[in-house]
Amino acid sequence: MTSEHSVSKKEPLVHISKRDRISFGKAWGIRIIAVLISLVVCALVIVALTKLNPLEVYRSIADGAVGTERRLWVTIRDTMILLCIAVGLTPAFKMKFWNIGAEGQILVGGMATAALMIYAGDAMPNWLLLILIFIASAAAGLIWGLIPAVFKAYFNTNETLFTLMLNYVAMQLVTFAIVFWENPSGSNTVGIINAAGQKGWFPSIFGNMYGLNVIVVLIITLGMYVYMKYSKQGYEIAVVGESQNTARYAGINVKKVIIRTMMLSGAICGIAGCLIVSGASHTISTSTAGGRGFTAIIVAWMSKFNPFAMILVSAFLVFMQQGSIQIASQFGLNENASDIITGILLFFLIGCEFFINYKLEWKKNHKEGK
Repeated sequence: MTSEHSVSKKEPLVHISKRDRISFGKAWGIRIIAVLISLVVCALVIVALTKLNPLEVYRSIADGAVGTERRLWVTIRDTMILLCIAVGLTPAFKMKFWNIGAEGQILVGGMATAALMIYAGDAMPNWLLLILIFIASAAAGLIWGLIPAVFKAYFNTNETLFTLMLNYVAMQLVTFAIVFWENPSGSNTVGIINAAGQKGWFPSIFGNMYGLNVIVVLIITLGMYVYMKYSKQGYEIAVVGESQNTARYAGINVKKVIIRTMMLSGAICGIAGCLIVSGASHTISTSTAGGRGFTAIIVAWMSKFNPFAMILVSAFLVFMQQGSIQIASQFGLNENASDIITGILLFFLIGCEFFINYKLEWKKNHKEGK
């Protein structure tokens, strides 16, 4: 009886409690440890599945991402695109509006860009065409973000399902447009748009064809940081995200904030579509977004909605993705190998957020008095 009573009084070995705060250095220290552990796990998986030297594989990852000047700039280009989408998602997520529709917003922005390149490429100078492309892509994404925002604000619909379903609508619109734009005829693809005259293509800046991509995205990133941290509208977004009732009590028009914020979020994601079509691939297809809209969600969450932290997270993910593609081809592995490595990295990076938000307290053993 005494033994049973003693067992029932035992406390758990580990107690989990939410952190009040954590220093910037400690938070990033946990993330770095998570990355190192993930690399060790990846090495074990590589040895188990392929019998290859993990160091050689990691060297190939670095070579695939930054091994040549071209590879370096492709990595920078893809980093900027991913960063732009993550920055676009930031105000919506900060408001706790779960915008899962970035893929659709990218597609409609890219479709608007392709339409102008095809129909207006020979009608105006390139500088004017590029201005119209930026406006049109932003407007297309804005409209695609406005639709679920209005339904959420006035009818309290589920924004997660609504924005997700709009992704598929956008894909069907692109499929429909390809019927009219296919080149060559019967190929069911658009091909490279304006390959001869390069109308609507981003011009080279400082001798590099992706220079304008970098400038545009960095301006958007800086603007978003200032907007969220120092503007009245950024403050309203934060208040609405914490509590809509508190926001109403403070005199904030919640419906207006929801609609305005999603218009901004959609517009920036639409511009990302412009960066892909006009500044990178110069074509349009249903795979133009390439899953970046979902990857950007991870970037935004891991960065705690800090636009500058998103630069580092985006660069790391793109670095690993580009490098993983390299090892898949260099060592004769299939495309699933790169997905496995990327998946392991994301698992540890997302999982480490638990240890940033919570702490483990180990209980000490106390001798009971007789």
